Amino acid sequence: LRNFRIRVQQECTCTSERQGENMLCFLHHPEEELRRHQDPSLLHSLCTGSYLDVEKTARWFYQLVRAIWPALRESHHWHLVLLPPRRSCQFKVTNGRESYRIEMLFGVRQGNSDVFVSSQPRQAHTSSTIWPESYAVAEMKFFRYIARRAPPDSLHLKCLQFFTRLQLGLGFSTYTIKTIVMHLLSILPMSQWRRRHFVRRLMDISESLRTCVEMRRLNHFIVGNQRLPEGIRLPPEVLMARSCNLFHDLVMDPFAHSQAMSQYMDL
Repeated sequence: LRNFRIRVQQECTCTSERQGENMLCFLHHPEEELRRHQDPSLLHSLCTGSYLDVEKTARWFYQLVRAIWPALRESHHWHLVLLPPRRSCQFKVTNGRESYRIEMLFGVRQGNSDVFVSSQPRQAHTSSTIWPESYAVAEMKFFRYIARRAPPDSLHLKCLQFFTRLQLGLGFSTYTIKTIVMHLLSILPMSQWRRRHFVRRLMDISESLRTCVEMRRLNHFIVGNQRLPEGIRLPPEVLMARSCNLFHDLVMDPFAHSQAMSQYMDL
Protein backbone atom coordinates (compact mmCIF):
# COMPACT_ATOMS: atom_id res chain seq x y z
CA LEU A 1 0.00 0.00 0.00
CA ARG A 2 1.38 3.33 -1.06
CA ASN A 3 2.39 6.53 0.70
CA PHE A 4 2.52 9.91 -0.98
CA ARG A 5 3.94 13.39 -0.54
CA ILE A 6 1.74 16.17 -1.92
CA ARG A 7 3.67 18.89 -3.69
CA VAL A 8 2.02 22.31 -3.55
CA GLN A 9 2.88 25.06 -6.01
CA GLN A 10 1.68 28.62 -6.20
CA GLU A 11 0.01 29.68 -9.42
CA CYS A 12 0.15 33.03 -11.12
CA THR A 13 -3.02 35.03 -10.39
CA CYS A 14 -2.17 38.03 -12.54
CA THR A 15 -4.97 37.11 -14.96
CA SER A 16 -7.48 37.00 -12.12
CA GLU A 17 -6.23 40.39 -10.96
CA ARG A 18 -6.82 41.88 -14.40
CA GLN A 19 -10.34 40.47 -14.34
CA GLY A 20 -11.13 42.62 -11.32
CA GLU A 21 -10.72 40.15 -8.46
CA ASN A 22 -8.36 42.58 -6.73
CA MET A 23 -5.96 39.83 -5.67
CA LEU A 24 -2.23 40.35 -5.77
CA CYS A 25 -0.08 37.66 -7.34
CA PHE A 26 2.19 35.89 -4.86
CA LEU A 27 4.58 35.05 -7.68
CA HIS A 28 4.95 38.42 -9.36
CA HIS A 29 4.24 41.15 -6.80
CA PRO A 30 6.97 42.43 -4.46
CA GLU A 31 6.96 40.84 -0.98
CA GLU A 32 6.65 44.24 0.71
CA GLU A 33 3.47 45.04 -1.23
CA LEU A 34 2.06 41.61 -0.46
CA ARG A 35 2.68 42.08 3.28
CA ARG A 36 0.89 45.45 3.24
CA HIS A 37 -2.17 44.48 1.24
CA GLN A 38 -2.71 40.73 1.48
CA ASP A 39 -2.87 37.95 4.05
CA PRO A 40 0.02 35.46 4.02
CA SER A 41 -0.19 32.61 1.54
CA LEU A 42 -1.64 29.38 2.92
CA LEU A 43 1.48 27.75 1.49
CA HIS A 44 3.36 28.97 4.57
CA SER A 45 0.59 27.86 6.95
CA LEU A 46 -0.03 24.38 5.56
CA CYS A 47 3.25 23.25 4.03
CA THR A 48 6.74 22.23 5.04
CA GLY A 49 8.91 23.30 2.18
CA SER A 50 6.86 22.57 -0.92
CA TYR A 51 4.89 19.68 0.59
CA LEU A 52 1.51 19.67 2.31
CA ASP A 53 2.02 19.00 6.01
CA VAL A 54 -0.59 16.89 7.83
CA GLU A 55 0.15 18.32 11.27
CA LYS A 56 0.16 21.93 10.08
CA THR A 57 -3.14 21.31 8.28
CA ALA A 58 -4.66 19.88 11.47
CA ARG A 59 -3.44 22.85 13.52
CA TRP A 60 -4.79 25.32 10.94
CA PHE A 61 -8.21 23.65 11.00
CA TYR A 62 -8.12 23.53 14.82
CA GLN A 63 -7.55 27.30 14.94
CA LEU A 64 -10.29 27.86 12.38
CA VAL A 65 -12.84 25.89 14.44
CA ARG A 66 -11.83 27.68 17.64
CA ALA A 67 -12.21 31.08 15.98
CA ILE A 68 -15.57 30.45 14.33
CA TRP A 69 -17.31 28.44 17.08
CA PRO A 70 -18.50 31.44 19.17
CA ALA A 71 -20.32 32.83 16.11
CA LEU A 72 -22.31 29.64 15.55
CA ARG A 73 -25.83 29.23 16.94
CA GLU A 74 -24.90 25.82 18.36
CA SER A 75 -22.38 27.44 20.71
CA HIS A 76 -25.28 28.70 22.88
CA HIS A 77 -26.37 25.15 23.70
CA TRP A 78 -23.23 23.06 23.26
CA HIS A 79 -19.86 23.28 24.96
CA LEU A 80 -16.89 22.67 22.68
CA VAL A 81 -13.64 21.13 23.91
CA LEU A 82 -10.83 21.04 21.37
CA LEU A 83 -8.32 18.24 21.84
CA PRO A 84 -4.66 18.69 20.84
CA PRO A 85 -4.34 18.13 17.09
CA ARG A 86 -1.71 16.01 15.40
CA ARG A 87 -2.74 14.17 12.23
CA SER A 88 -6.43 14.90 12.76
CA CYS A 89 -8.65 17.45 14.46
CA GLN A 90 -10.52 16.00 17.44
CA PHE A 91 -13.08 17.76 19.54
CA LYS A 92 -15.84 16.96 22.00
CA VAL A 93 -19.22 18.67 22.24
CA THR A 94 -21.50 18.35 25.26
CA ASN A 95 -24.78 19.91 26.33
CA GLY A 96 -25.13 18.46 29.81
CA ARG A 97 -27.16 15.45 28.65
CA GLU A 98 -25.34 14.26 25.56
CA SER A 99 -21.69 14.12 24.64
CA TYR A 100 -20.11 13.47 21.26
CA ARG A 101 -16.49 13.02 20.32
CA ILE A 102 -15.71 13.96 16.74
CA GLU A 103 -12.57 13.34 14.73
CA MET A 104 -11.92 15.13 11.45
CA LEU A 105 -9.50 13.45 9.06
CA PHE A 106 -8.11 15.18 6.01
CA GLY A 107 -7.74 13.84 2.52
CA VAL A 108 -6.82 14.80 -1.02
CA ARG A 109 -8.65 13.10 -3.85
CA GLN A 110 -6.70 11.41 -6.63
CA GLY A 111 -8.17 12.90 -9.80
CA ASN A 112 -11.87 12.08 -10.05
CA SER A 113 -11.46 8.65 -8.48
CA ASP A 114 -12.75 7.28 -5.17
CA VAL A 115 -9.21 6.85 -3.85
CA PHE A 116 -7.70 9.51 -1.61
CA VAL A 117 -4.50 10.18 0.21
CA SER A 118 -5.37 10.58 3.86
CA SER A 119 -4.05 12.08 7.07
CA GLN A 120 -4.76 8.80 8.89
CA PRO A 121 -1.42 7.06 9.56
CA ARG A 122 -0.77 3.36 9.12
CA GLN A 123 2.24 3.34 11.42
CA ALA A 124 2.95 4.85 14.81
CA HIS A 125 5.60 7.25 13.54
CA THR A 126 4.67 8.73 10.18
CA SER A 127 6.35 11.84 8.83
CA SER A 128 4.09 14.89 8.80
CA THR A 129 4.50 15.23 5.02
CA ILE A 130 3.52 11.60 4.33
CA TRP A 131 -0.08 10.94 3.25
CA PRO A 132 -1.02 7.21 3.05
CA GLU A 133 -3.35 6.09 0.30
CA SER A 134 -6.90 5.49 1.54
CA TYR A 135 -9.63 3.37 0.00
CA ALA A 136 -12.29 4.22 2.59
CA VAL A 137 -14.55 6.07 0.13
CA ALA A 138 -14.40 3.25 -2.42
CA GLU A 139 -15.24 0.76 0.34
CA MET A 140 -18.12 2.93 1.54
CA LYS A 141 -19.52 3.00 -2.00
CA PHE A 142 -19.28 -0.79 -2.13
CA PHE A 143 -21.36 -1.08 1.04
CA ARG A 144 -23.88 1.36 -0.42
CA TYR A 145 -24.07 -0.81 -3.52
CA ILE A 146 -24.71 -3.85 -1.32
CA ALA A 147 -27.35 -1.99 0.72
CA ARG A 148 -29.34 -1.15 -2.42
CA ARG A 149 -29.52 -4.84 -3.30
CA ALA A 150 -29.96 -6.29 0.16
CA PRO A 151 -33.33 -7.63 1.36
CA PRO A 152 -35.01 -5.68 4.18
CA ASP A 153 -33.98 -8.25 6.78
CA SER A 154 -30.36 -8.50 5.64
CA LEU A 155 -27.92 -8.82 8.53
CA HIS A 156 -24.65 -8.37 6.65
CA LEU A 157 -23.72 -5.32 8.75
CA LYS A 158 -24.78 -7.08 11.95
CA CYS A 159 -22.47 -9.95 11.01
CA LEU A 160 -19.59 -7.53 10.55
CA GLN A 161 -20.30 -5.72 13.82
CA PHE A 162 -20.84 -8.90 15.83
CA PHE A 163 -17.69 -10.65 14.63
CA THR A 164 -15.60 -7.50 15.03
CA ARG A 165 -16.67 -7.21 18.66
CA LEU A 166 -16.22 -10.93 19.21
CA GLN A 167 -12.52 -10.81 18.39
CA LEU A 168 -11.63 -7.49 20.04
CA GLY A 169 -8.32 -7.76 21.86
CA LEU A 170 -7.26 -10.90 20.00
CA GLY A 171 -4.92 -9.19 17.55
CA PHE A 172 -6.96 -9.17 14.35
CA SER A 173 -7.72 -5.67 13.17
CA THR A 174 -11.19 -4.38 12.40
CA TYR A 175 -9.96 -3.81 8.84
CA THR A 176 -9.07 -7.50 8.50
CA ILE A 177 -12.60 -8.54 9.41
CA LYS A 178 -14.09 -5.84 7.19
CA THR A 179 -12.00 -7.08 4.25
CA ILE A 180 -13.12 -10.68 4.77
CA VAL A 181 -16.77 -9.61 4.91
CA MET A 182 -16.41 -7.56 1.72
CA HIS A 183 -14.96 -10.58 -0.08
CA LEU A 184 -17.85 -12.74 1.14
CA LEU A 185 -20.41 -10.12 0.09
CA SER A 186 -18.96 -10.16 -3.41
CA ILE A 187 -19.29 -13.96 -3.61
CA LEU A 188 -22.49 -14.90 -1.79
CA PRO A 189 -25.92 -13.82 -3.07
CA MET A 190 -27.62 -11.20 -0.92
CA SER A 191 -30.51 -13.60 -0.41
CA GLN A 192 -28.16 -15.64 1.80
CA TRP A 193 -27.58 -12.82 4.27
CA ARG A 194 -31.08 -12.87 5.79
CA ARG A 195 -31.82 -13.25 9.47
CA ARG A 196 -32.12 -17.03 9.26
CA HIS A 197 -28.60 -17.22 7.78
CA PHE A 198 -26.95 -15.23 10.57
CA VAL A 199 -25.12 -18.12 12.27
CA ARG A 200 -24.03 -19.64 8.95
CA ARG A 201 -22.55 -16.34 7.80
CA LEU A 202 -20.68 -15.92 11.09
CA MET A 203 -19.23 -19.38 10.52
CA ASP A 204 -18.22 -18.33 7.00
CA ILE A 205 -16.39 -15.30 8.37
CA SER A 206 -14.62 -17.46 10.95
CA GLU A 207 -13.67 -20.11 8.39
CA SER A 208 -12.43 -17.48 5.95
CA LEU A 209 -10.28 -15.92 8.65
CA ARG A 210 -8.82 -19.32 9.54
CA THR A 211 -8.06 -20.10 5.89
CA CYS A 212 -6.42 -16.71 5.34
CA VAL A 213 -4.25 -17.10 8.43
CA GLU A 214 -3.27 -20.65 7.50
CA MET A 215 -2.43 -19.61 3.93
CA ARG A 216 -0.83 -16.38 5.16
CA ARG A 217 -2.76 -14.46 2.55
CA LEU A 218 -5.62 -11.97 2.60
CA ASN A 219 -6.00 -9.97 -0.59
CA HIS A 220 -6.87 -6.31 -0.30
CA PHE A 221 -10.45 -5.88 -1.46
CA ILE A 222 -9.91 -2.73 -3.54
CA VAL A 223 -6.36 -2.83 -4.90
CA GLY A 224 -6.22 -4.83 -8.12
CA ASN A 225 -9.91 -5.81 -7.94
CA GLN A 226 -11.27 -5.52 -11.47
CA ARG A 227 -14.69 -6.88 -10.51
CA LEU A 228 -15.89 -3.97 -8.42
CA PRO A 229 -19.39 -2.63 -9.14
CA GLU A 230 -19.79 0.13 -11.68
CA GLY A 231 -19.63 3.53 -10.09
CA ILE A 232 -16.58 2.77 -7.96
CA ARG A 233 -13.81 4.66 -9.69
CA LEU A 234 -10.18 3.70 -9.21
CA PRO A 235 -7.00 5.23 -10.63
CA PRO A 236 -5.62 2.96 -13.38
CA GLU A 237 -2.53 2.08 -11.33
CA VAL A 238 -4.75 0.90 -8.45
CA LEU A 239 -7.15 -1.00 -10.69
CA MET A 240 -4.37 -2.79 -12.59
CA ALA A 241 -2.10 -3.37 -9.60
CA ARG A 242 -1.13 -6.83 -8.44
CA SER A 243 -3.13 -8.16 -5.52
CA CYS A 244 -1.89 -6.75 -2.23
CA ASN A 245 -1.52 -9.28 0.58
CA LEU A 246 -2.63 -7.78 3.90
CA PHE A 247 -1.02 -10.77 5.68
CA HIS A 248 2.41 -10.17 4.18
CA ASP A 249 3.91 -9.93 7.67
CA LEU A 250 2.81 -13.53 8.36
CA VAL A 251 4.79 -14.65 5.32
CA MET A 252 7.91 -12.87 6.49
CA ASP A 253 7.69 -13.72 10.18
CA PRO A 254 7.03 -17.34 11.26
CA PHE A 255 6.53 -16.25 14.87
CA ALA A 256 3.85 -13.75 13.81
CA HIS A 257 2.13 -16.53 11.87
CA SER A 258 2.23 -18.87 14.86
CA GLN A 259 0.87 -16.11 17.07
CA ALA A 260 -1.96 -15.36 14.62
CA MET A 261 -2.95 -19.03 14.55
CA SER A 262 -2.99 -19.06 18.34
CA GLN A 263 -5.14 -15.92 18.40
CA TYR A 264 -7.59 -17.51 15.98
CA MET A 265 -7.87 -20.58 18.21
CA ASP A 266 -8.80 -18.27 21.09
CA LEU A 267 -11.88 -17.04 19.25
